[in-house]
Amino acid sequence: MPAYRVRDFRDDDLDQAIQVWDQNRQADDSPAVFSISEVMAAARAGQPAVVAVAGDELVGIAVAQAEGERAWVLLLGLAARWRNRGIGSALLAELERRLRALGVRRIGALLAPGAVGAVALQNSEYRALGGLTYFEKVEQLGAADAGVLAGLGGRLLPEGLWDAVAGMEREKQVIERRIVLPLAEPQLAERYGVAPPKAVILFGPPGTGKTSFAKAIASRLRWPFVELFPSRLAAEASGGLAASLREAFDDLAELESVVLFIDEVEEIAGARSGLAVDPTHGVTNELLKLIPTFAERSDRLLICATNSVHSLDQAFLRPGRFDYVLPVGPPDPGARQAIWARYLGPAVDGVDVAQLVAATDMFTPADIEFAARKGAQAAFEREVLHRTGEAARTEDYLAAVADTRPSLTREALTEFREDIERHARL
Repeated sequence: MPAYRVRDFRDDDLDQAIQVWDQNRQADDSPAVFSISEVMAAARAGQPAVVAVAGDELVGIAVAQAEGERAWVLLLGLAARWRNRGIGSALLAELERRLRALGVRRIGALLAPGAVGAVALQNSEYRALGGLTYFEKVEQLGAADAGVLAGLGGRLLPEGLWDAVAGMEREKQVIERRIVLPLAEPQLAERYGVAPPKAVILFGPPGTGKTSFAKAIASRLRWPFVELFPSRLAAEASGGLAASLREAFDDLAELESVVLFIDEVEEIAGARSGLAVDPTHGVTNELLKLIPTFAERSDRLLICATNSVHSLDQAFLRPGRFDYVLPVGPPDPGARQAIWARYLGPAVDGVDVAQLVAATDMFTPADIEFAARKGAQAAFEREVLHRTGEAARTEDYLAAVADTRPSLTREALTEFREDIERHARL
């Protein structure tokens, strides 16, 4: 008797299904034809969807989209340690049974050679068709939006930034569920009574990836990304910082969609002193008034980031201003391993990554990136001098780690944990 069983997809499978998707994307170099939001929307809308479970663990998922006599397999995903056990073939067989009942006669699947699920398709008598070329068009900005965006210093970010966020799976899953999916599937969210977020706060120690997450969200949604720099607004302000902030939001109103990012937001929304003359009072008040107006229109998201959420004005943190206040903490060992693997690149096979993970307990992703570059530079300079053909060594990276001052301190971690208890809204 197999250690797994196949059953229908249920809504409470969503979190584990996304984890399986992430594992598949890490295994495949090629881009996915169907996004996770498209796949989950089909599954939750009643399209044929089955999962394989072992105990309480979801170990595989298959989802199809049926249209008349034709159907497409949107996803055939398998958990990493459950591959090559026949689960993919079993999922396909059960999916096909449901499709036949709907009158489907032709079932197609589109994936790269060697992608997860390819073997299962071949074993299930699917035939690979050559001589075909996949075409896709993604609509970019109109001319008017492009001009406004250029004036704000914004841009459309390249696709793939979400998949490029290495490690940080805990934060990634929360941001995926709370922010990305409701915005990517607004009609489905409305059907289930979920209000897509309009404003969120990301908080955590410096260098933990708050800016990277903000850009990854914009990349995933294919919305323009605009960053407002408080210091630049202050430098350019002729009628005062509050007026400069208001002008920027007026310009943003002309865009059809946008992810607006304000880093170090405490510079313009710090706790007010209560004194009669307080220079921060007018700026904080102005921002508090601008947020609801900004949130009135669809297809826009405000992301504020701060290293010290406790320093923000209490009115700013009051429920109703921001949909979520999410912590982005330092990477755990699993995340550090993924981050090291990303920055080591081809050198990863010849390096003891476990040693590097153990040596970087207090490192942020930014610290690891710096140490990886420094170690690679040392190996490069040695090769320039001696021409031995020797690859970068573990010792090169350990030396770079020892020479890198970590951004985190025990005090900062204690403060971060206290901020989570007092201010996080997940």
